[in-house]
Amino acid sequence: MKKIGSLYDKYGTIVVLLVLVLIVTSINPKFMTMYNILNVFRQVSINGLIAFGMTFVILTAGIDLSVGAILGLTGMILGLMIASGTPDFIAIVAVLLMGALLGLFNGVLISKIKLQAFIVTLATMTAFRGITMIISDGIPAMNVTSNAPILDFFSQGSVLGIPFPMILFIASFLILLVLLQNTSFGRGVYAIGGNEEVARLSSIPTDRIKTMVYVISGFMSSLAGVILTSRLSSSQPTAGMTFELDAIAAVVIGGTSLLGGRGRLFGTFIGVLIIGVLNNGLNIIGVSAFYQQFIKGVVILLAVILDRKNSQ
Repeated sequence: MKKIGSLYDKYGTIVVLLVLVLIVTSINPKFMTMYNILNVFRQVSINGLIAFGMTFVILTAGIDLSVGAILGLTGMILGLMIASGTPDFIAIVAVLLMGALLGLFNGVLISKIKLQAFIVTLATMTAFRGITMIISDGIPAMNVTSNAPILDFFSQGSVLGIPFPMILFIASFLILLVLLQNTSFGRGVYAIGGNEEVARLSSIPTDRIKTMVYVISGFMSSLAGVILTSRLSSSQPTAGMTFELDAIAAVVIGGTSLLGGRGRLFGTFIGVLIIGVLNNGLNIIGVSAFYQQFIKGVVILLAVILDRKNSQ
């Protein structure tokens, strides 16, 4: 069983992704066109950015339910700032910093005051949603990219034919991969997830690292919010609802243990693509949206069951 678990950790998600691609392509060859492949990457970029930040949190045996609310709040502030005449570059930088600060707020409550991550992020999710409704009065900010070329580039731009959201998705993955695998901070993340008390006794700055993973999560959520606002050309008060569920699903499907201490960012990368291929492939095949939700739920449940067996 341990050998099977080890093989699953290394290659399982890749095999699942390849099988999905083969099945969808055999049913509809249009799936493997370059246009559709680039479209899949464009579609998964938002969930991918959030899931990368969530991976850091879950590796420390934490959870962040506020990521969708942070996306919605920062996206709304971005739209309101641009609508008021703020240059789009300044507005984008401001909301990215705000996302990091919202993550810092979560992290301080969890690491310094020692509150449970689930309760803290559930509370802040509700609070951030409330703030979004208050400042917007429940009304979307429309046409925010009409005079904001930099913001418009976030979703519509491309470099050498590669969509900019895809570039951000891959670049973020590579930067965070180096941070997680090649730094003392990354080693501390795994140590805290493995056994926080042992990590503290080993002189690892556990409180600082736990705080920083929520800062990363908040920043990545706000970056995803910038892309979504650009894509919609509007800031929606309800933007990002249930996005935390897709992010957690991608992390779990990618093989990261909900108990912390075990998992890889590459696994999350593949998990994001699995969800993206499922959504895109089922749409191409013509499967009803109701069945799509059911199928996605079954895939997530199977991933959790495999995670449970591998951790025993």
